[in-house]
Amino acid sequence: SPDDTAENLATTEGRPPAGMEIRIADGGEVRLRGEAVCQGYLDPAQNAAAFDEDGFLITGDVGHVTASGHLVLTGRIKDIIIRKGENISAKEIEDLLHLHPAVGDAAVIGLPDPDRGERVCAVVEQPPGADPLTLAGVTAFLREQGLSVHKLPEQLEVVEALPRNDALRKVLKYKLRERYSGTATP
Repeated sequence: SPDDTAENLATTEGRPPAGMEIRIADGGEVRLRGEAVCQGYLDPAQNAAAFDEDGFLITGDVGHVTASGHLVLTGRIKDIIIRKGENISAKEIEDLLHLHPAVGDAAVIGLPDPDRGERVCAVVEQPPGADPLTLAGVTAFLREQGLSVHKLPEQLEVVEALPRNDALRKVLKYKLRERYSGTATP
């Protein structure tokens, strides 16, 4: 909107246009309903998984609406790690990792853990010439940035390059989950 502040432009997705409704469901999941939203699939069987009982599209995004009505997206349902019953945003940790001078790019994933449900695994690319990263060094840096102790990664993997799709160069987290599901950092 033309009247959005610089902060709103930088930190939100904006306010919904006229005719669009936003609902924040349990767990912070964002749901949408309105003229500009897909009304359904040609195959009615797909509609049950895509829409809730009130006709809102289940987006798979996690977020909240500010007091001014702006939508803030904080992650994806698939990017929420559940450790000991607590929800941990992979995006929150990734954003902090990107501040580390020895991190070129990062992806945070949840891996199966028999005691906790999931453990947090940080997979990072390092820029050329960067000092090698350690789990202890990464967790100390994240603590300095204010990350809560219960969100700290328990596993660190350093890779040459994160797996990406060809079209949009998005990180393929499912490939990382497949690769590291059976490993643990000592």
